[in-house]
Amino acid sequence: MSTTNLHDTDNDNDNDTASVLDALTFASASEQARALSEGRVSALELLEHSLARIDRFDGAINAVVVRDDERARADARAAEAALARGERKPLLGVPITVKESFDAEGLVTTVGKPELAENRAQRDSAVVAALREAGAVVIGKTNVPLGLTDLQSYNAVYGNTSNPWDLARTPGGSSGGGAAAVAAGYVALEVGSDIGGSVRIPAHFTGVYGHKASYGLIATRGSGLPPGRHAPRDLGVAGPLARTAADLDLALGLLLNRDPELNKAWRVTLPPPRHSRLAEFRVLVIDRWPGVEPSASERLVVDRVVERLNAQRVKFRRPADLPEGLLPDLRTSHTVYRTLLGSSAVQPLPDKTAQARLAALAHDDDSHEAATLRAPSISHRDWLAANERRFALRSQWEALFEAFDVVVTPVAPTPAFRHDHSEPKDQRGFAVTFADGVRTLRFSDFFYWAGLPVLPGLPATSFPLGLDDDGLPIGAQAVGPWLEDRTPIAFARLLEDAYGGFQAPPGYGSGE
Repeated sequence: MSTTNLHDTDNDNDNDTASVLDALTFASASEQARALSEGRVSALELLEHSLARIDRFDGAINAVVVRDDERARADARAAEAALARGERKPLLGVPITVKESFDAEGLVTTVGKPELAENRAQRDSAVVAALREAGAVVIGKTNVPLGLTDLQSYNAVYGNTSNPWDLARTPGGSSGGGAAAVAAGYVALEVGSDIGGSVRIPAHFTGVYGHKASYGLIATRGSGLPPGRHAPRDLGVAGPLARTAADLDLALGLLLNRDPELNKAWRVTLPPPRHSRLAEFRVLVIDRWPGVEPSASERLVVDRVVERLNAQRVKFRRPADLPEGLLPDLRTSHTVYRTLLGSSAVQPLPDKTAQARLAALAHDDDSHEAATLRAPSISHRDWLAANERRFALRSQWEALFEAFDVVVTPVAPTPAFRHDHSEPKDQRGFAVTFADGVRTLRFSDFFYWAGLPVLPGLPATSFPLGLDDDGLPIGAQAVGPWLEDRTPIAFARLLEDAYGGFQAPPGYGSGE
């Protein structure tokens, strides 16, 4: 064989590999794992492809803010050796990222706070350990807001993260960097956390899938604030972001039963989805928040969901069709949510301004604004009363889920909005379109839908519904019964099978 022919063969092999890598750029994690196990591409080649995409696009997006390239390369080589020995794991050799708030051995965890710049993790968090054991190659960590407390992902340590669909807009928060990394084709899987929509809102803003797990299902040790905390934060959960609903289910299964103390006696086995066909689902569509006019985006989301349910002959109802008392009181629920959310973190007592606003509150003011002001300094007795209301509401949801399998709602009143870093964040105004024109919503107005499943600890799957008239992603969430996480994920997957799901943002193909 001539030298020329040898070179031609090498070029053919290079072209074949490049073609496979191009096809895998926006593939699911499961598809990437399959390509690796079948030898169509090597783990190191797939990793280098991901790193090259981050090098190419992330200067503008700024999603992956902590890199671990050399360890990732070592892990990819180890995955190649394991695959060659015939080993098979769900994510063996698949590159992933994790939210910056999850400890990864040797990397810093700052949650965007400069004073934590030297907080280098001594061991992996439970989540990261689980993903590594499944064979995943952890590239690094993704950006978050300061203290994980914003709808945008920016901070003084790592800077601002932009949305791949429009760099002038946010990918959301607090798992915004992870959602951007998945949408831009850096990785197929990310793990974030959610206490106020922090997985689901970024998924909605970037057109990917996100799952808020049932409360208590995934061990969160080794994440969040303060560093080294043992007790899990009330209301907060972990959950995956991905480009397919099937990958949400895959990741969920890997993250279960990671608490070494609980595992001495208790292990979770999730029930299967309630149905395997879309037409079998009984769906409640909540089309508006009580007492609040729906925005144009919320109307579009509901209309698109209803259109698809009708086309698939899915039985659904709206709140107006229900007997009185079946649906929990959403306004009361939101006030209790605000109370427990505001009292769930160790934080300074209210400053003088907040104290003055507290003093001016009427004794019988039970609005969510009043609950937010009171929450950081409520007594233990008042907390116990709120906690009892939480469990009473969960019982009401359990009764509702005897009549329905999933509850579908919008995720937020708007698609991704433009960057706004003005302070204080609670006084920011966001322009949102309504039937009669554009109005300004407050920061606090974004959490009605996001908080709905958080208080009772219910699982919720955010799924894409295509684009709006401005070419921005929109999505809905499917809420399921507590500990029946696979039911809302299955509902999202069946809609994906019928209508498609994730769309790649323009400009991020390998040849673009």
